[in-house]
Amino acid sequence: MNPLQTTGTDPRSMQAALSVNLNKVALLRNSRQLGIPSVTGAAELALQAGAQGITVHPRPDERHIRATDVYELAELLKQWPQVEYNIEGNPFHNLLEFAHELKRRGLPLHQCTFVPDSVEQATSDHGWRFPEDAARLAPLVAEVQAMGVRVSLFMDPQPQAMVAVRALGADRVELYTETFASAHGTPAGAAVLAGFTATAEAALRAGLGVNAGHDLNRANLADFLRAVPGVQEVSIGHALIADALELGLVETVRDYQRCIQRAAQR
Repeated sequence: MNPLQTTGTDPRSMQAALSVNLNKVALLRNSRQLGIPSVTGAAELALQAGAQGITVHPRPDERHIRATDVYELAELLKQWPQVEYNIEGNPFHNLLEFAHELKRRGLPLHQCTFVPDSVEQATSDHGWRFPEDAARLAPLVAEVQAMGVRVSLFMDPQPQAMVAVRALGADRVELYTETFASAHGTPAGAAVLAGFTATAEAALRAGLGVNAGHDLNRANLADFLRAVPGVQEVSIGHALIADALELGLVETVRDYQRCIQRAAQR
């Protein structure tokens, strides 16, 4: 059973699922015209290692994930029916176009995460504002849900906003965790973390699912999940790919040496 799709279960008793964000793989690939590293190849490795989801955030300028990546990954995930595909982005930019095209092609898409980023932003840095953004988001939430796709809204830790998010019709919130990561291990850390705990509790009371992401890493993830109830999914990209450079480097160097040795044997 896919832990991201489990229904009828108290989310407080569930283990969080890991969705691997592949943006930084695409960013490295785009720096040269060689087609390496392969975004779909990285996805396969992540899935073989046990990832329960794949996340991409295709921006209009295609600085990392390209439109072709979105569809190629969806084709790959047809072979992994237990895995979820999550596409993040601003619904007022290109996100809904991808959702409609994936459905038109009969390709998998399980979740759209609405993120209020601007075209020029280097990375997402804030959540939606309530009640300011509610009226313009409501029809887009309904449009995506009509495709049979879950909608999650990228939100700052604001307990008071959770009832309004649910009233809008969203299925989940993704808690923007940069402030937690920045405060982790500092005197302010406990107070900041308490805000995320309160927000998750408010979301659960309102009937929302809870996701989380942004600057979560191996040093802070366990502390976050211990303190924040009901987290169903964490989406991690930058730190995970950075860790892969270190933790996968030894075997990569050995394999390069084997290539050199084979060439010397000719």
